[in-house]
Amino acid sequence: MRLLFEKGPAFYACFNFRLFFLLLFRKTDLLVSNDLDTLMPNYFVSKIKSIPLVYDSHEYFTEVPELVKRKGTQNIWKKIERQIVPNLKTMITVNDSIASLFEDKYGIRPSVIRNVSPKINKTINQSRKSFGLPDDKYILILQGSGINIDRGAEEMVDAMQYIDHAILLIVGGGDVICILKKKVTELGLTGKVIFKPKQVYTQLIQLTRIADLGLTLDKDTNINYRFSLPNKLFDYIQAGIPVLASPLPEIMKIISTYNIGDFIPSHKPKEIAKKVNEILANQEVMLKWKKNVTFAASQLNWENEERQLIKIYDQYV
Repeated sequence: MRLLFEKGPAFYACFNFRLFFLLLFRKTDLLVSNDLDTLMPNYFVSKIKSIPLVYDSHEYFTEVPELVKRKGTQNIWKKIERQIVPNLKTMITVNDSIASLFEDKYGIRPSVIRNVSPKINKTINQSRKSFGLPDDKYILILQGSGINIDRGAEEMVDAMQYIDHAILLIVGGGDVICILKKKVTELGLTGKVIFKPKQVYTQLIQLTRIADLGLTLDKDTNINYRFSLPNKLFDYIQAGIPVLASPLPEIMKIISTYNIGDFIPSHKPKEIAKKVNEILANQEVMLKWKKNVTFAASQLNWENEERQLIKIYDQYV
């Protein structure tokens, strides 16, 4: 779409207006709204044309960090949500905690479809050398397309000052990458912290497979982060590596259920470093976690999860 505005409230107003007319004059059998910023035009068109609507909420939209600090804008989205969500027949979200929030607030229990990763081709196994990485160091990996503020990346880089015989591999993009690179230079950590840009998924999973420990360190600074269940957790599981994580409810449930890793005691760099050093020094526990990860991967994969999604859409076929 070519819109008159590219950001801000005017962008969303223009986008929703255009989307309404696009849907209104498009022949469809089913409408799917992906997150709250597309729900209103989908809902109106579904009512006007008597077409079923599925609302797929990929996060707790009204509590994302970008809105929490902008109360006026947040209240507009909350009003839209409050007016529409209680009237929906079919809603999907990403985990039980967020489903419970919607149920408590609006009396509708969404179906849960987690963003789990697909099974990977384990016959392809690139070497560390092919990625320019050393064989004689432990590799800690932090990956993601949203390596942003309050995701624990800054503290992890600081922690590398106190971690021996290991390198930190940061793969992906986000709004703190430039800050992290500056910090690495200032702390003299060049060589201990390695950055790689966003990768296509097949290449990303190969990078992940050569690591020893996967990191997911989001902070409990808002509801959306508190109840997050990041894709990278499932990528680590499919890649066969243990996980060190923040003790957030949904992440704790996965790691504890399958016994595939541990949790940081806080986001203080020295405490993160202490936990990492303890883990790397205990290879017996690491081997146990890796064995458990293999079982977790057989359960937590998209091939299993998609069956539930297919059931949801089958009712409209």
